[in-house]
Amino acid sequence: MKKIITVIYTLSFVIGAVSAQSVYDGVKIADKDLNGTARFVGMGGAMGALGGDITTMGTNPAGIGIYRSNDVMTSFSYSAYGMESKYEGQKSTIDKNRWSFDNIGVVFATKIGNQTPLRYVNFGFNYKRSKSFYKNMSMSGMMGVVENPSNPGSPYYVSQTNSMALQATDAERYVWDNSRQHLDFDNANRIFSDPDAGWLGALGYQGGLTERDRIDNEPDLYVPFLPVEPSSVFNSREKGGIDQYDFNVSFNINDRVYLGLTIGAYDVDYDKYSGYDESYKRGEGYSLESYNNISGSGFDVKMGLILRPFEYSPFRIGFAVHTPTFYKLTYSTSAIVTNDYRDAKTDELKRIIVDTYDYVGDMKRDYRLVTPWKYNVSLGYTVVTSLALGAEYEYEDYSTMKFKYSSNDGGGDMEFENAEVKNCLKGEHTFRIGAEYKVIPEFAFRLGYNYSSAVFRDEAVKYIPSNSLITDTDFSNKRSQSNYTLGIGYRGKMFYADLAYQLSTYKENFYPFYNEFELTQGEWTMVTPPATKVTLCVKNPRNAECLRQFQGFLFMFVFTCLRYLRNGVCPSKMTRLRANLMTIAFPALTSTS
Repeated sequence: MKKIITVIYTLSFVIGAVSAQSVYDGVKIADKDLNGTARFVGMGGAMGALGGDITTMGTNPAGIGIYRSNDVMTSFSYSAYGMESKYEGQKSTIDKNRWSFDNIGVVFATKIGNQTPLRYVNFGFNYKRSKSFYKNMSMSGMMGVVENPSNPGSPYYVSQTNSMALQATDAERYVWDNSRQHLDFDNANRIFSDPDAGWLGALGYQGGLTERDRIDNEPDLYVPFLPVEPSSVFNSREKGGIDQYDFNVSFNINDRVYLGLTIGAYDVDYDKYSGYDESYKRGEGYSLESYNNISGSGFDVKMGLILRPFEYSPFRIGFAVHTPTFYKLTYSTSAIVTNDYRDAKTDELKRIIVDTYDYVGDMKRDYRLVTPWKYNVSLGYTVVTSLALGAEYEYEDYSTMKFKYSSNDGGGDMEFENAEVKNCLKGEHTFRIGAEYKVIPEFAFRLGYNYSSAVFRDEAVKYIPSNSLITDTDFSNKRSQSNYTLGIGYRGKMFYADLAYQLSTYKENFYPFYNEFELTQGEWTMVTPPATKVTLCVKNPRNAECLRQFQGFLFMFVFTCLRYLRNGVCPSKMTRLRANLMTIAFPALTSTS
């Protein structure tokens, strides 16, 4: 077995602060939901060039320049989440429902004059829940069998303990190569606070799931306990979200050029519990529980332009650029291993419990995250006041995302994490189209579609460095996502309300851990086995072949409150009821000519 355990993470030999974040955490923070007013959601978010909606200050800030009257709105949502997983003949289902407060905003429209080039200067503020982390996942079944690399033709059972042994071996070799003789894995009070030791490897050794294989004048190897036919159960619970606060100023020049600037502030609160359990014969087995939290704040700047190139045409072109969001984050974690084993001499069933909290409490690490730049191009067209059409394209290159150490740790780039960003991530292409049709001036119907390409490369895996605090080994490679939206709206003289419905569908490959040996160029390395791969489909319930997560039935309604008309210029009031994440406001969909 000692020939199998080799160092495969060349980048895991990092010098610097203890690692406590992964590429997958970064994508969670950087990604945003389709959220906003019910009108915005009902049109699939394709309102960058149309403007006249409070949510647009977060996509194309120039859209607030369309307003000719003050606006106040708020929205709520109801969400139904359903998940069904099938793995190796085992079926698991989870259903959750929740209400949430998602959006509140205000626009102050200030008229400058009818004859001056500058017609309006508008100010706006909007709060919205830009990301919801609520998600439950479960899986169970018999883990698969691969060919034993040290004995071809014989079975080799996949276990998470391989990852534990590998990390401990990598850490041992790192300290050996850097003039330290050995890591003190036998001393629990020391090993969990040692900056060169990873927690996964330390928990495995302290919990009796790996053993040391000493070699004279060489770093020690750590060998995993490899069970026969392990039955596995995984479950996780995620909650929290990202709150976004946008402050906007925008300008209307000759009713043809609209300029906008938005400064955004973000508040992050993400909690995750994950539990992985392997059960063996005769009551033996172990469980690994991880408790993680990411919290912090960030800011960005958004700049936008809307242009009516033809004086007597309602056709509009929109452009927007978003700077990276600069986050300061804190990662907090603790973990527990519980190992039930039989004593080799007495055959008595015994238990080992190792809780990192007993030795170091909640371990916290500060770091910084810089998300990618975002570029947006949009088109809009209105037919009098009865029909509005919008289309958008947005690009965000996730391979440019950056992890940085906190100022207390030197403030430099995290070499390992940033290398993994480039290896695992790629650019995201987002397309949005939407339409709104008013049967009569008071009632409108909306339809929208929103598509986002995959962020993760097909070969992406969750590497855990040799000195990492990360103990949740699971990861999911999400593929492309489609959002289908419907909406209706009523507009009175002083009040308007909108309702929107959103269905989100996507597939992802889920892995409880990264773990398998394969002979490559004469050396054994680890790859992800098909045995640990589960396909997750967030899809129409009619598809019974995959794990589904029904993340999108969201009802969002809004009662929005009073819309004061200024000088009787804009005939629209404000109402909104939103189903699926936000609300919607209609201030100035009419032509500005």
